[in-house]
Amino acid sequence: AAAHRAGMGAGRNHPLLATRGGEPVLRVRGGMGASMSTDAGAAKAADVYWQGGETLPISRQLHADNRHRLVKNMGVEEGLVLVQGGTHNHRADTDHEILFRQESNFHYLFGVPMEDCYGAIDVKTGESTLFVPHLPDSYRVWFGSIPSKEELRSKYAVDRVMYTEELAGFVKSFDPKVLYVYGGVNSDSGLSGTGATFEGISAYRVDTGLLRAALEETRVVKSPQEIEILRFANKVSSAAHKEVMRQCKPGMMEYQLEAIFCHHVYMHGGMRLLAYSAICGSGPNSAVLHYGHGGAPNDRQMGEGDLVLNDMGGEYYCYASDITCTYPVNGKFSETQSAVYEAVLEAKDSVNSLVKPGVSWVEMHETAERIIAKHLIGMKLLKGELSDVVASGLPAVFMPHGLGHNLGLETHDVGGYPKGSIRAERPGLRSLRNVRVLKEGMVLTNEPGCYFIESEIERALADDRMAQHMDAEKLLELARGGFGGGRL
Repeated sequence: AAAHRAGMGAGRNHPLLATRGGEPVLRVRGGMGASMSTDAGAAKAADVYWQGGETLPISRQLHADNRHRLVKNMGVEEGLVLVQGGTHNHRADTDHEILFRQESNFHYLFGVPMEDCYGAIDVKTGESTLFVPHLPDSYRVWFGSIPSKEELRSKYAVDRVMYTEELAGFVKSFDPKVLYVYGGVNSDSGLSGTGATFEGISAYRVDTGLLRAALEETRVVKSPQEIEILRFANKVSSAAHKEVMRQCKPGMMEYQLEAIFCHHVYMHGGMRLLAYSAICGSGPNSAVLHYGHGGAPNDRQMGEGDLVLNDMGGEYYCYASDITCTYPVNGKFSETQSAVYEAVLEAKDSVNSLVKPGVSWVEMHETAERIIAKHLIGMKLLKGELSDVVASGLPAVFMPHGLGHNLGLETHDVGGYPKGSIRAERPGLRSLRNVRVLKEGMVLTNEPGCYFIESEIERALADDRMAQHMDAEKLLELARGGFGGGRL
């Protein structure tokens, strides 16, 4: 771990690996101990995920530990947890298979990259059962070898492996008092979770609430091994951003920056996927918060004098990175660009200096807002006392998003709104993806921003409380002139 904290490290010298005949061999670190019941025995034989070279090896004991933590957080004595993995999908009605990425909760608990799987956990004993599709022999011709049940059991640190066609019979023989499946609504997307189901599930008492709550509370606090994975993903992505910065110049297309980044994280970090769609916004596009989507695919040619905002992160073993840089395409800040950059940088650095367990993330957001507003007053874009500017609601005009978010198996990771939390009404705060008091082991992004968005400035100018503190001419000149904005 120390090697990767200090730099990229040599994969073969990683503390999880010993060598035998010059080849890496898993050295299993101590896990949860005897308290893990039979799952601990399965974990000892766990395989390791490793992309070779200087990438990070990961013991799949991670998932046995995660299952143990989940059961502990559920706080119930018995029952059966049943989760369903991601499904096999095609592009519309064609035979084009969409590249599969495992559903995050299933990856967290089982670490299996295969499609159409199920997993079960006995709440009382911690025993785990993996259910995989019973593949036909023809699979070997098109997709390669089919591992045996025993190979899968050993590789994925589970107690037994069965075929999905045996699921209904397994549940019937288990006869759980309660079947815990995933349900509820994601606080970021507003979308409902899809719970595991099978023919005959209606015969059982099914609880769709406890599992989501327990999973979110478990996932929101990362284990040391999870933090190590996140550190690696962000280390490689940071190096990729530096390479993008070195090659960036006027005349290039935005998508070329994305291409440089994608090449670097895959070539040097084994990261086939990005954690989210790359945002490479130059000029006016740097003020579009989620630019880079299918309708605006990083397709502008960058010009002399433009700022470019690059928000990109690779994904390693389903764990995300999220890094944003803003700088002039030609490498030389104008006076205004420098002033905006320094405002955002001070906000970021101040939050970094204040963050610790027990701090309110809402207060951190408000701290960033005040610092950026202070700088805008100093630039004579806003006027009046800082307290009056803040009270008017103006800071949210220039930073309409939340300060940051949980980071883990999703870019916008779960757990930002624990049970009983109420989303704020006022602009800025209502966009927060986390309203928690911070705990040790939480991982969050800290990414303040300042943007000159014409529609937001015009809306503010129509409100007398805010308009009195604004230099309308200067602000509209920046917005309409394509200045954009910056985020760090």
